[in-house]
Amino acid sequence: MKKGLILLLLVVAMTACKNDKNEVESVAEITNKTIEPFNDTVLESAIIYEANIRQYSPEGTFDEFTKDIPELKKLGVKVIWLMPIFPISETKRKATGGDFAYLIEDEAERKKALGSYYAVSDFKKINPEYGTIEDLRELIDAAHDNGIYVILDWVPNHTGWDHHWIKEHPEFYKKNDKGEITDPLNDDGTSKGWGDVAQLDYANTQMQETMIRDMEYWVTQENIDGYRCDHVGPVPISFWEKAIPRLKSHKNVFMLAEADEVPFMKEGLFDMGYGWKAHHLMNEIAKGEKSVKDWDNLMEYLNKAYDTDDILMNFVTNHDENSWAGTVTERMGDAGEAMLALSYAIPGMPLIYSGQEYDLNHRLKFFEKDSIPKNKGKVWPMLEKFADLKATNSAFDGGKNAATYKRITTTNDDSVLAFLRKKEKNQLLFIANMSSEPSEFKMDVEVKMIDVATGEQIILTKDKTFSFSPWEYKILIRY
Repeated sequence: MKKGLILLLLVVAMTACKNDKNEVESVAEITNKTIEPFNDTVLESAIIYEANIRQYSPEGTFDEFTKDIPELKKLGVKVIWLMPIFPISETKRKATGGDFAYLIEDEAERKKALGSYYAVSDFKKINPEYGTIEDLRELIDAAHDNGIYVILDWVPNHTGWDHHWIKEHPEFYKKNDKGEITDPLNDDGTSKGWGDVAQLDYANTQMQETMIRDMEYWVTQENIDGYRCDHVGPVPISFWEKAIPRLKSHKNVFMLAEADEVPFMKEGLFDMGYGWKAHHLMNEIAKGEKSVKDWDNLMEYLNKAYDTDDILMNFVTNHDENSWAGTVTERMGDAGEAMLALSYAIPGMPLIYSGQEYDLNHRLKFFEKDSIPKNKGKVWPMLEKFADLKATNSAFDGGKNAATYKRITTTNDDSVLAFLRKKEKNQLLFIANMSSEPSEFKMDVEVKMIDVATGEQIILTKDKTFSFSPWEYKILIRY
């Protein structure tokens, strides 16, 4: 780079820092030469990875995560969702058990309390625990070099109590009858229990504009590719109708909502929502509380409620489920493997949460340092196989032009789930005994397919009898 250009960039950076004390170090030079713009074709076979930087490695840094990006590529990951990378408020910081850290008398124990990722103190700075802005830029570059997009976790509903808006713009926050800023409240005025954060007031249009500008910053200055937006429900849709087009005017960002309400998915708003209903039903079926009939009812509802180009994220775990509801083993027991396969086989985009690929079997601490295992066991080769299927067989497509879904009837539809998905000449047949008892059944199908687990050709006829063990499943394909 020529000396004159370097000098010019330095002057621009120094001027920006002088004019805005909240600016994140210097402005990154965006080249975006290593990855194509986000598009519908990418969405069809994409797999999303939720990166918990704090717990991903013993060091808990961007650099340690960046080293493994080529490994994630082997799992078909096309989108990395970084859990909040912003500094965490000290005031009212939470500790394990739900107490505030300041209530812990022992200093050594008090220092272990790192607080919630979602109690943000500044939307335009980096959590120093993870590294520097240069480290984040290297992570983004490495991801782009491997054909992977990076989205940030955005927290629009509230901030931490140290956020500079608290002092500079108290009018940005909701207040009680005494004029005091409040934590998020239920409709009846009781606390939601999130005492470590302050509730933003979306009646204030200046706050909305400031929020949008902060979101634009990471897109225009740091080359991120979109957002996963936390707790979007309380935020008025009118805000998203302003914010998302503004973001997309700079580049085709990918927007994921932590919600499954249909209005958030309408044209021009979020590209993908959470598949909460399918996830909760998987847990209930695994526990024997619901059956395949309930699954059929859900799929009928989803088909009617959503447009054909709407996308839902499928998952057996995520940061909330792992830390608060329990591990996959705790919630799903022996059904975990079948449910993981199902999350890849149905329409939508499958999610991998940090540690899941390494058979994580403990609840990661939420307010303290923890670490995931790094030994490839049973799950890693499964994810590699599923990734290959997603990449090579369009019957697994789950984006805006997803493969069709057709229920195949069996002689035991209370326990056996069988469905056929088609796109172009490709076919996928998923068959699973979704119960804790053995099942013998026949299927209403005449087709010749390949068992992906064995590579063997299987001829299916209406007279063929299957005997499946509890939670046994098969994925059959045809090209």
